[in-house]
Amino acid sequence: MTTAPGRRSSTFTRLLRHGFTDPSAAEQLLDLDALASVRSDPVLLEALGATADPDLALRGLVRIVEAEEEGDRQVLLDTLVTAKPLRDRLLGVLGASEALGDHLARHPRDWQALVTYEAVDLHPGVAEFERGLAEATDPDALRVAYRRCLLTLAARDVCGTTGIEQTAAELADLATATLRAALAIARTAAPEDAARCRLAVVAMGKCGGRELNYVSDVDVIFVAEAREGADETKAMQAATRLAAHMMRICSETTVEGTIWEVDANLRPEGRNGPLVRTLSSHLAYYQRWAKTWEFQALLKARAVAGDPELGAEYVDAVSPLVWQAADRENFVPDVQKMRRRVVDNIPADRIDRELKLGPGGLRDVEFAVQLLQLVHGRSDACLRSGSTLEALRELAEGGYVGRADAAQLDEAYRFLRAMEHRIQLHRLRRTHLVPDDEADLRRLGRSLGMRTDPVAELNKAWKRHASVVRRLHEKIFYRPLLDAVAQLAPGESRLSAKAAAIRLEALGYADPSAALRHLEALSSGVTRKAAIQRTLLPVLLGWFADSADPDAGLLGFRKVSDALGKTPWYLRLLRDEGAAAENLARVLSAGRLAPDLLMRAPEAVAILGDPEGLTPRTRAHLEQEVLAAVGRAGDAESAVAVVRGVRRRELFRTTAADLIGSYGTEDSPAEQDHGALVDRVGSAVSDLNAATIAGALRAAVRERWGDTLPTRFAVIGMGRFGGHELSYGSDADVLFVHQPREGVSDEEAAKAANAVVSEMRRLLQLPTADPPLLIDADLRPEGKTGPMVRTLKSYAAYYRRWSLVWESQALLRAEPVAGDEEVGRAFTELVDPLRYPMEGLGEDAVREIRRLKARMESERLPRGADPTLHAKLGRGGLSDVEWTVQLLQMRHGWVEPGLRTTRTREALAAACAAGLIPAEDAQTLDEAWVLASRVRNAVMLVRGRAGDTFPADSRELAAVGRYLGYEPGHVGDMLDDYRRITRRARAVVEERFYGAVS
Repeated sequence: MTTAPGRRSSTFTRLLRHGFTDPSAAEQLLDLDALASVRSDPVLLEALGATADPDLALRGLVRIVEAEEEGDRQVLLDTLVTAKPLRDRLLGVLGASEALGDHLARHPRDWQALVTYEAVDLHPGVAEFERGLAEATDPDALRVAYRRCLLTLAARDVCGTTGIEQTAAELADLATATLRAALAIARTAAPEDAARCRLAVVAMGKCGGRELNYVSDVDVIFVAEAREGADETKAMQAATRLAAHMMRICSETTVEGTIWEVDANLRPEGRNGPLVRTLSSHLAYYQRWAKTWEFQALLKARAVAGDPELGAEYVDAVSPLVWQAADRENFVPDVQKMRRRVVDNIPADRIDRELKLGPGGLRDVEFAVQLLQLVHGRSDACLRSGSTLEALRELAEGGYVGRADAAQLDEAYRFLRAMEHRIQLHRLRRTHLVPDDEADLRRLGRSLGMRTDPVAELNKAWKRHASVVRRLHEKIFYRPLLDAVAQLAPGESRLSAKAAAIRLEALGYADPSAALRHLEALSSGVTRKAAIQRTLLPVLLGWFADSADPDAGLLGFRKVSDALGKTPWYLRLLRDEGAAAENLARVLSAGRLAPDLLMRAPEAVAILGDPEGLTPRTRAHLEQEVLAAVGRAGDAESAVAVVRGVRRRELFRTTAADLIGSYGTEDSPAEQDHGALVDRVGSAVSDLNAATIAGALRAAVRERWGDTLPTRFAVIGMGRFGGHELSYGSDADVLFVHQPREGVSDEEAAKAANAVVSEMRRLLQLPTADPPLLIDADLRPEGKTGPMVRTLKSYAAYYRRWSLVWESQALLRAEPVAGDEEVGRAFTELVDPLRYPMEGLGEDAVREIRRLKARMESERLPRGADPTLHAKLGRGGLSDVEWTVQLLQMRHGWVEPGLRTTRTREALAAACAAGLIPAEDAQTLDEAWVLASRVRNAVMLVRGRAGDTFPADSRELAAVGRYLGYEPGHVGDMLDDYRRITRRARAVVEERFYGAVS
C-alpha cells in the first residue's frame, strides 16, 4: 500500500473514519501476511470500527491469528467475515478487554467458544457454567476454563445481548460454579479431610446477592459440621484445611493469572476469628456479639457450594436474626454512624474519580436500599431480596420509596454499574476508579454507546447520574414520610402510618407520632409555603437524624417555621442559600441553648445564610452598636433591653458557629483544632459581655447624670472574664474602681459610683425574654463584706496593708473591660507588682498557695461528684491546670514578659518557650484544659444550663459526645478519653505544682 509522499492512502482515511486513533499503526497491521485474505474486506473494517477501541481490537485479532496454527488460521478468518455473531462477539471483546485478548493469544482456539449462538447460550445459569468447568482437574486448568466461560459472558455483555442486571447475575453464577469446582479439587487432593466433615460455602456481598462485578473479592462464610462418628475437633480442622485450599486455588496468581480473591473476613470476629465454625457457633456469636453491619451483610447470604443441606440450614437459621436487627438496642446509633459517607480513607486526589465510595457513588444506592430493607423487611417479607435493583423495585411497589425516585435511582445505578463493569473488564483488575487518561475515557465512553464525542458525553452522563444519587440517596428515606401525611394522586402507593413510625424510630426519632404530626403541619396544603417545605423537609430530616436529638430538631424547625413562615425571606433563604438549611438543622438538633436563643428572636436565622454570619463581631464593633442603641433609647430600661437583645443575638451567633464548627457540614469538615474553637468562644463571649456592661454603664449614667458621672469609673474583668475565657454559662466576675473628678468630694463620688453599680446590676437582671447577665463582685477586697466600689487610693491602701496571696493570684486575671480607660490602666499598673512580684514568690507564699489548693480540692467538690469527671474542680481539670500556670506566672512573671497575660493558654505557651516547663508537660496540660473547657461549653449547649459534669441523661450525654466529635454509640470512649487525658494532666500537676519542681 505505497502512496505518494505527502498524501494519505485511502485505507488511512477509512481507518480514521472508522474510529482508529492510530491509523498508521493499524495500516501496518492490516498489511501483515496473516491478514492478507481479509485486509480489504469492508465488513471487517466496519466491525472493527463498531468496537470500543478499534486499535486494541485489531491488535488483539492479529495476535490470535498469529498464534493459531497454519491450518486453523484461515478457518478463523473465514468464519470471522461470514458469521456476524462471531464477528460482533470476538471483536467486541477484543476492543473492550485487553486481558481477554491476552487470554485468547495464549489459548487461540478458545475463540470457538464464541461461535455458538443457541437460546441456552444467551442466558446460561450455574449448571451451564459447571459443564464449562467440568474438565478442570487442577488449579491452572480451572483458571483457563474460568476465563473461557468469562469470555462468552463478556461477549454477550459488550454486544448488548444481556443487560447489566443479567450480566451481574451471570457473573455470580459463574463464581458459584467456580467455587464448587475449586472445592472439588480441594476435596480430591485431601479425601480424608473430605470424609471427616460436611462443609458448606455461603456467599455474601455481591456474589450472595447475584450482582457480582467482573473483578471483585468473592465474600464467603464457611460453616461445617462433623460427619457421623467423626471427632468434632478433627472435623473442624479438616474443614479449615479444605476451605483454605479452596481459597488458594481461586486467589493464587500463576502464568494463567488469577480468578479472584476469596474473602472470608465477614465471618464472626473477622480476621481474628476461626475460618470455619459450626452452625451453633455462628448462631451463638450472632445472638450475642454481632453488630448491625454484620446483619446488614447477612442480608445477602446465599448457600452456593459444598453441602447444600448444611448451607440451607445456615441461611434459614440466620435469616430471622437479620430481620430482627432493627429491634436491637444499638440499632439507631449504628444506623446513624453507617449512614455517614465513609470517604475519609479515599485520597483527596482520587475522590472525584471514585465510582463506588465517592459522593453519589454505588455505595450510596446500595446502602440506602439495604437500610430500608432492614427497617421494613421485618414486617414485609417481600423486601428481602439480596439484589439491589430487585429490592429497589420491591420498595417502590410497597410505597416505601417514591416511584419516581426509585426509577431515577434504578437508571443511575445501572449506568454506574455499567461503567464499573467496563472499567474492570479492560484489564480484569479490581478497581472502582474512573480513568483520567484520555484514551481510556474514550474507550470507556464508546463501550457505553457514546460515539460523537465519547469523553465529553461520558463525563456529562456520569456527573448527571452521580448528582441524582447524591440528591436522592438521603431523600428516599424521608420523601415517603411526607407522602404518608399528604394527599396523593389516585393509584399512588403510600407509606402506612405504622411503617412511617417504624422508619422514624429506626432513624432515631424517639416520638414518631409527634414527628408525623409536625410533618403534617409543615407540609400539608397547596400553598407555596407548603410546597417549599415539601422540598426542604426530606433533606432536613436527614440532618436531624444525624444528630443526638432528632425530635428536638424537628420540633424546633416547626416552631421557627411557625414564627417566620409568613415572612417572604425565610423559606427562600433555606431553599436558595445552600448552607443555611444545613446550618439551621445542626443548630436546632444539637441541644437546648442555641434553639432557646433563636426562638426569642427567630429572625436571627438570617445569620445562618450569610457567608460572614458566623464570624464573631469584634469588641469595638459591638461597643459601637451598643452605645449607639443606648443613645437612641428613651430611658435606661429600654436602652438596656436593646443591649440585651444584641447580646442574645450575638450569643446565638457564637453558639451556632461553635456547633457548626464542632459538627462540620457536608461541605466543611469539623474543626480539628479544638483549642481554636475554645479560644473563639471564650473571646467572643468575653467581648460580648464587656460590650453589654459598657452599654449598661452608659445607660445608667445617662438616666441620672447625663453624659458625665461625678467620678471616673471603670469595670475590671476578673477570673475567666478577664482571661477572655468565658464559657456560655459563666457569670461576669468583676471589680469596680473609680476616681473622683476634680472638685467632687469623696463622699459624693462614692455615692454616685455605688448607685451606678446598683443600677447596672438591676438593669442586666430585669426579667425579660433575653438571658440575664449576672455580675459577681465577690473577688473584691474583703469579699462580700467589703465595699462594692473603691477608689484607686483605697485599693492601693488595702493591697499594701492587707492583701493575701490568694488575692494576688486572683489579680493575675485582672483586665479592664469597660468604663474609663485611664482609670483602668492605672488599676493595672497598681496591681502589676502584686501579681508579678519582684524576685518572684517566697517559699511561704508558695506553700500557702499549695495549701489553699489542697483545701479547695477537699472542700469545694460537690458531694457525690465523680472527681475523675468534674471539669472544673476534678482531677486534671480547669482548676488544676490554671493554678499550675498561675504559680509559674507569679514566680517568674517579673522576669519573663510573656507570662504577663491574663490568658491561661497564652501563659502556658510562654512558660514552655521560656523553658519553665517541658513541651510534653505543657502539651498535656493544654490538652486537658481545652477538653475540660469544651465539656463545660457542651453541657451548657446541650442542657441550656451551666454544669461542670457530664449529664446523667443518656440522650444529653450522647449530644455532648457528638459535640466533642464522638460517633453515636461511643460515649464510653468519650468518658474513657476524658479520664485518660485528665489523669495525665494531674500527674503533671502533682510534679509541677505540688512537687519540688519550680
